[in-house]
Amino acid sequence: MSAAELAQAYERRDVSPVEATREALAAIEERDAELNAFVLVDADSALRAAAESEARWSAGTQLGWADGVPTTVKDLERTRGWPTLRGSWLADESGPWTEDSPSVARLREAGAVLVGKTTTPEFGWKGTTDSPRFGVTRNPWDPALTPGGSSGGSSAAVAAGMGTWSVGTDGGGSVRLPAAFTGTVGFKPTGDLVSTYPPGSNGPLSHRGPITLSVLDAAVLLDVIGRPDPRDWAAAPARDRSFVVGIDAGVSGLRVGYSPDLGYGRNDPEVASLVAAAVGVLAELGARVTEVEPIFDDPVEAFQTLWWSGAARSLGSYGPERLERVDPGLVECAERGRAVSAVEYLDAMAVCADLGLRMGRFHESYDVLVTPTVPTVAFEAGRSGPGTEPPHLWASWTPYTYPFNMTRQPALSVPCGVTRSGLPVGLQLVGARHRDGLVLRAGRAYERHTGWSPVTEASRTRDTKRGQSR
Repeated sequence: MSAAELAQAYERRDVSPVEATREALAAIEERDAELNAFVLVDADSALRAAAESEARWSAGTQLGWADGVPTTVKDLERTRGWPTLRGSWLADESGPWTEDSPSVARLREAGAVLVGKTTTPEFGWKGTTDSPRFGVTRNPWDPALTPGGSSGGSSAAVAAGMGTWSVGTDGGGSVRLPAAFTGTVGFKPTGDLVSTYPPGSNGPLSHRGPITLSVLDAAVLLDVIGRPDPRDWAAAPARDRSFVVGIDAGVSGLRVGYSPDLGYGRNDPEVASLVAAAVGVLAELGARVTEVEPIFDDPVEAFQTLWWSGAARSLGSYGPERLERVDPGLVECAERGRAVSAVEYLDAMAVCADLGLRMGRFHESYDVLVTPTVPTVAFEAGRSGPGTEPPHLWASWTPYTYPFNMTRQPALSVPCGVTRSGLPVGLQLVGARHRDGLVLRAGRAYERHTGWSPVTEASRTRDTKRGQSR
């Protein structure tokens, strides 16, 4: 069940938070040895929290839709009482671990049941999920393949039913990319909407956001984690309106600009076909769809300047002798980052400002920009990319996600079907800054019309493969 469905079932007493939590723990027991999505599972703590939630639902004092929902958190977010190891041998497991990050604090306040922490590449540095400390994470659709990254453990957990939803981080596509590869929903909200503490090494690129089974769940989870925290000096003020309000208003009359490749990407033919068909659905629903000319040139060099500088900052306090156990690709990024001058960094920030200006003008004419989320489908687990590019150039194969970290716009990935080989494809919807609700509304309209979910599609794909094998 999605989180919204669970809340309705809790209210009817059809299912209890303890039962839902036991189901998630059973799925972890059954599947995680193969998928390696978790670095920590705390069944005792989860069941205690579930029992407390069940008592609230029984008394009619529940804290909202998130109360009692089995939840996972990417292991870059601080969690009180649990270590945050970031996929690295550089982290000291002994702690102390005395505080929650803002998103985790908001989840506890909402009564969510924290089941465990999910895998990440070391310091979240790349678009796949494997690390020196915890090994390779795999895709529930096909364990030979990657779930993407860097929030790959979170996306695998949600897709496999090992927790209803998760909070991931996104510095260049790290929520949306794994969502596309695992048939889940991934939302990177406007940059200042979900508070960050401590500040991310990647500065303005860093975002936090939901990975869920539905767009409606993404809105519900964003209501929870999208509240300001005093530790984040740049946090947006508190909202007085839920993201769920108006989410079912549809897309009739919405101005949609469709760019198949942003003018510089190259798509797998099946990805291109499925995304084009999804855009056709938006048109059928009443959106005014126009295929648009390229809006900007590929900003990958500026992105890499910022990304590599962040890697240098992440590793800056460790001496050379400590780096022998660090992912070599991350070390390469950090070495390149140390060579970046202050002027080069500011030049890269100027590119972000120019991109923001161009997209601001674009949104005067269009409400939503639609692209593929990723130009390819999931590839072999343990590889850094689908081709022969060196690991430090991982952004070269996910060209549609990182520009909107640079502009700090809301960007949503929704599943839009599967290829003939049975692998999911993502559709990306991008809105103007602080128009998060509009982006969710457009994704929700597509979701409701198609009825797509990772559970039903995975089942259908397995049935098709069984039929072919017969």
